[in-house]
Amino acid sequence: MYLKFGSLFPVLWLLALSSSRIQARKNADSNEFPEDSSELIDPERNSLAPDCPKKCTCNPEGIVDCGGFSLKEFPIDVPELTSHLSLQNNQIEEIFPEELARLYRLETLNLQNNRLTSKGLPEEVFDQLENLNYLYLANNQLTAAPKCLPRTLISADFAANNLTKIYELTFGQKPNLRKLSSLEYLDLSSNNLSQIPSGLPRNIVLLHLEKNAIKSIGRDVLTQIKNLEYLLLHNNKLKARGIHPQAFHGLKKLHTVHLYNNQLEKIPSGLPRRVKTLMILHNQISEINRNDFATTYFMEELNLSYNKITSSQIHREAFRKLRLLKSLDLSGNNLNTMPYGFPKNLLSLKLKVNDISSIPRRTLSGMSKLQELYLSNNKLKVGSIYSGSWQDLTSLKILDIAGNQLTSIPSDLPESLEYLYLQNNKITTVPENAFESTPNIKGIYLRFNKIAFNAVKESTFQRLKHLQVLDIEGNFEFSDPLKNRDHSEEEMEEEEEEEEQEVEE
Repeated sequence: MYLKFGSLFPVLWLLALSSSRIQARKNADSNEFPEDSSELIDPERNSLAPDCPKKCTCNPEGIVDCGGFSLKEFPIDVPELTSHLSLQNNQIEEIFPEELARLYRLETLNLQNNRLTSKGLPEEVFDQLENLNYLYLANNQLTAAPKCLPRTLISADFAANNLTKIYELTFGQKPNLRKLSSLEYLDLSSNNLSQIPSGLPRNIVLLHLEKNAIKSIGRDVLTQIKNLEYLLLHNNKLKARGIHPQAFHGLKKLHTVHLYNNQLEKIPSGLPRRVKTLMILHNQISEINRNDFATTYFMEELNLSYNKITSSQIHREAFRKLRLLKSLDLSGNNLNTMPYGFPKNLLSLKLKVNDISSIPRRTLSGMSKLQELYLSNNKLKVGSIYSGSWQDLTSLKILDIAGNQLTSIPSDLPESLEYLYLQNNKITTVPENAFESTPNIKGIYLRFNKIAFNAVKESTFQRLKHLQVLDIEGNFEFSDPLKNRDHSEEEMEEEEEEEEQEVEE
């Protein structure tokens, strides 16, 4: 993991809180709360200490759980030696500094799903907590984060509040202190931020900024976060021109960037040089130029699905530098033919939900490592697929051509093929030699075609020793004619009875 922990408990605590917070976000609109954290504490080890707050559960190791009791005030009798305190899923509106000051050993404080406002959290409320590592304030009513937080924080969660302002020193370096913050995980998602806060500490590894109203990324707002690895900016209002060409300069550890569900009209310039996973789906990108990915040599996964990209606007050399690319997704665009220039090292290529009507010669040549090819829901016909298209796909295991306009099964399929999806086409016959070239096939899906009764011979599949799934249901001429006749007679009788009944009435 990317976080550093001193003991096993904080690991379990963080994982449990993370899943709890995810559920909390799902229920935020309906004011429902996730399950409390009482399950974190082993019931066999619990003991109600004499000074344990009413309704709470206290543990000899300093773990106190007061979650989910509709508390309106901070419990005043929390044991002084408490190290992990959960107050999630209550109705607390304010906390006074003196209530926390005596809990000097506190390492984890969970206040998510309360009614805390910025006014209810004075600036100095956390000042005395010099051992605090994990602070959870998600799903409250904060409009601004506290001005200063303990520099010992490793994880801070402010998701799903109403934050519009972050003070420069909130997460950054305090005056007269040489050391930077220890903060490695910061969640500011689902707020109302219009820009990325400045002064963020260099040790942040994972930065959540999704679901805000961020419109731009300035030149120096991120460059000081030298340890940044994950940057999540999806569901904002970013346009390509709003991202400064130097915005990611020097971020040598940044390998995962999420920019989906924004307003990008083209590929942003100055992408992180060492990015491995780039998610730019659900934007308004219409073209891919020759040098859009000229400096991202380490890219392994690129998702450009559900944009407005056309085949003619993809430069043939646009992917030439992506020699490490393993997965490319161009589904849900406006492609009308298979584009040229795919990286030769691809393992997975997704072109679903386009208008592709042809696979021209050499568009798949040299792709000997490709294992998965998804072409479902296009406009492919057998005659529009170049006869040697599958020749170089010697590693292909999954071929999905469902939802096209095929009238027969494509020929010369690769020997390596294991799963063939052909459902929802217009296939009428299955020749006896249809699968001679695919002896290793495990699954054949032919559901909802137009295969005529007796158009398939049993011997067609007997030679396929590895076949596990054969789905040919939904072909309308496979049904028993006698059964259909009986069913029709029953329907006619029912209609006659209904008519007679109406006449009598």
